[in-house]
Amino acid sequence: MQLPAEQIIDSTRNRWLDLKETWRYRELFYFFTWRDIKIKYKQTVLGFLWAILQPLLMMAIFTFFFGKTLKIPSQEVPYPVYVFSGLLIWNIFSVGLTNAANSMVNNALIIKKIYFPRLIIPVSSILVALFDFVMAFILLIALFIYYQQPIQWTAAWYWPIALVVASFGTLGLGAWLAALNVKYRDFRYVIPFLVQVLFFLTPVLYPVSMLPHPLLKYVVACSPMYAAIELFRFPITGVAPVADLLVISLASGFILLIGGVLYFKFTEDFFADLA
Repeated sequence: MQLPAEQIIDSTRNRWLDLKETWRYRELFYFFTWRDIKIKYKQTVLGFLWAILQPLLMMAIFTFFFGKTLKIPSQEVPYPVYVFSGLLIWNIFSVGLTNAANSMVNNALIIKKIYFPRLIIPVSSILVALFDFVMAFILLIALFIYYQQPIQWTAAWYWPIALVVASFGTLGLGAWLAALNVKYRDFRYVIPFLVQVLFFLTPVLYPVSMLPHPLLKYVVACSPMYAAIELFRFPITGVAPVADLLVISLASGFILLIGGVLYFKFTEDFFADLA
């Protein structure tokens, strides 16, 4: 009888992103994601409808204060459509980042008991945010119909690209904060403040063209969500993103992704002791 091959888990094999190993545990993506979705909406009266109601209520508030009161331009698009499209992408970042940053602490008991690629946990947290996006995207289609908003369907392929950019940007910073939050619990207080600051530094409610100083545009472009939002809005507004600002945002997201994942992998050996 042939004995199964031994698998040695040591500190060196986990320092680099092993996609082959992660693929072997691919079923955990489904189980962790579905578990988090059920926990999120468990014992709620409206259930999955909260994924639609939250951005809808935010859209109504921002439309009243920014669209009607402050008369913020919206690139020839009805302001409710404009702001709701930005909120959809932003919610991927805000919800995914918050969940990913706290994911290692929230799953401390599982981490201590069994081995699996730890990166699966923050990735699954971001997949939950993508589930909310799919639910809310149905409402965006309804807004298109209600406001008779024309769509450049030949450019609709920008939408999945925007989702990929948003997901990778969220994963980079989320993985970084998840690792830091294990050792320094102060980050649980930093994360909500960070999300609020980035919200106003990202053109969710306003077009970047309204910024008076060119330097401010480059500051806004440093957000990885700038590229995601501009790419997502392109089929709606027909306004192409500014090339140099788009490159800066994509580079920012790429640096965060590489740096965040590498830092996560280099520190994951200590998660079981510190979580």
